[in-house]
Amino acid sequence: MAVKNLVVRTVKFALFLAFAANLAACGLPRSGPTKSELTRQDSETGQASFVVNVDDSIMRVSNIQPELGFPNDFKRVGMVGSDIIRPGDVLGLTIWENVDDGLLAGQGQNSTILEEVQVDGAGNIFVPYAGKLRASGQTPEQLRQVITRKLNDQTPDPQVQVRRVAGDGATVSVSGAVSGQGIYAIERPTRTLSAMLARAGGVAVEPEIAQIVLVRGNRRGRIWFEDLYDDPSLDVPLRGGDRILVEADTRKYTALGSTGAQSLVAFEMQNLSALEALAQVGGLLSTTADPTGIFILRDEQPNIANTLLGRSDFKASQRIVYVLNLTEPNGLFYARDFHIRDGDTVYVTEAPFTQWDKTISALTGSLGRVNSLSNLAN
Repeated sequence: MAVKNLVVRTVKFALFLAFAANLAACGLPRSGPTKSELTRQDSETGQASFVVNVDDSIMRVSNIQPELGFPNDFKRVGMVGSDIIRPGDVLGLTIWENVDDGLLAGQGQNSTILEEVQVDGAGNIFVPYAGKLRASGQTPEQLRQVITRKLNDQTPDPQVQVRRVAGDGATVSVSGAVSGQGIYAIERPTRTLSAMLARAGGVAVEPEIAQIVLVRGNRRGRIWFEDLYDDPSLDVPLRGGDRILVEADTRKYTALGSTGAQSLVAFEMQNLSALEALAQVGGLLSTTADPTGIFILRDEQPNIANTLLGRSDFKASQRIVYVLNLTEPNGLFYARDFHIRDGDTVYVTEAPFTQWDKTISALTGSLGRVNSLSNLAN
């Protein structure tokens, strides 16, 4: 009798396992595909993506980031001479006359102040009794001498002062995420990019995610704000008409699976590692996550895909699935050093136990409900 009962229990348990396996295969609720499903090869339809296990050699290729920078001609230009007068500039003139009743001064005065003298589009200005004078291309000192000579024939020993107030001919626009947007003159203290940004009050976003765009004519360059101070060659001289735009980093990645949060996540730093990306969303869920199945899904450029896979026939972007196993000896180091890129998907699979636990819960719950209904019927 004991043997018979043991056989019956064994058969029932086998049937239970078979039913459980069938129930699991039917599709219990889960956060996404399993590790085996993601890495499975399809021999009939061909491989839609390529699975790559991350190691040092893989990271040397995959960690190549798109470079930001300025065109070389932005860097090669000389510093703008802040004393050179240009069309559109505004000048301030003061003229002293060595007589009581001068040409320009009022009764009882010996000086005349012309607060705003506009340099016209042709580069000329008009000074009473001196006439139309060429100002563009000259320094204030050179123009002072010209005006003095012109007035000297009409009033004895005139003394002239010329002040350059930078106007439309030497200004840049600063906009975007800065404390003070506006039009700023290129003056002696603000002839470089960093100085002009300081003049505008500095960036109004976190420095780690700030990007600087400089537009000059029909050309443009983009750099990281932090690189501006790390690399002196990026602190380029400005030119009249330059447009400076400060933007926050717009890169994002998607976090899915057994993580603390499943969402579209903005980058919080210039270089974001896989470990930091997981930390941003609360890390792995200790109750469900499979630390051997951390996947980064990315569309790689053909040159990178060819190098990764040892091929040369790819002409278009390829779908690459990078696999991180945190339980390996160097797994955490690989996750720390692997760079996430814009548009990546970070997916953490569920541990096999999790699906089995869901199956058992579903079965025990179902059997409990059946017993309850049976008791009610009786």
